[in-house]
Amino acid sequence: MPDADVTYADVQFKRPKTNVSDPFLSSDDTTYSEIKTQRSELPGCSQQQVGSNRKRHVTSQRAALLVLSLLLVAAIITLGFTKVKPGSSDQTKSPPPSSCPPPPTCPLPSTSPPPGLNLNEKHLKCEAGWELHGEKCYYFNTTKSSWKDSRDGCKLKGGHLVKIDSREEQIFLEARLREKMEEAEDKFWIGLTDSEEEGRWLWVDGSSLDTRLKFWHSKDPDDWKGDNGENADGEDCARMGERGGAADLKCWFDKSCNVPHKSICEKAAENR
Repeated sequence: MPDADVTYADVQFKRPKTNVSDPFLSSDDTTYSEIKTQRSELPGCSQQQVGSNRKRHVTSQRAALLVLSLLLVAAIITLGFTKVKPGSSDQTKSPPPSSCPPPPTCPLPSTSPPPGLNLNEKHLKCEAGWELHGEKCYYFNTTKSSWKDSRDGCKLKGGHLVKIDSREEQIFLEARLREKMEEAEDKFWIGLTDSEEEGRWLWVDGSSLDTRLKFWHSKDPDDWKGDNGENADGEDCARMGERGGAADLKCWFDKSCNVPHKSICEKAAENR
């Protein structure tokens, strides 16, 4: 219904004529005066006004949120500036110093010996008259005697006739004998013999000759018994040495154990 005033026209009601004796009836006509009823305009009844009010309400909320956001950004910026010292380009705090010591900048000294240096040789010693090589001491006995006497003489000195355990040891001994020999037959007894069983060569400690460490010269051992058989026992003991040097270190010779020769004794070096 449109928002307009409602006007009711004057209405007269005429009563029919009745007996005047009726006390309750009046002869006068009853007239209702003009009744004008005006609809009061309720707020918000207009659709256009409601939409307008809602728009104004939403715009106010957005404005309030925008203001709060700007205030929050300003507070964050202000807080950040208060943590940074003026004139400093570093925007972050430096980490606290560590309680652990810094790692070393230089490598630790190596405990390995320099190449070619044997630390054991610094402490290994030999008695007077003995020569140190590796971990052994060698005694070059220039007194000539039989193989058995030479063996016993080495025992008295605390050692034994030499036992050659490596090619390196053979190289050392062959070189030293070249310097000590005065003639071709000036050879030295070593601790090798097959006197117990022909052809079975044993060292003085009872160990068998290693077939990979044999340095026999030419056709030796040949167990030669002499041209006329005068050497009936044959050649059962080993000697070594070539005054002019030996090809491929082959300078072992078998010989009768009774022939006097110089000898080589050996024993372990002492750690002092």
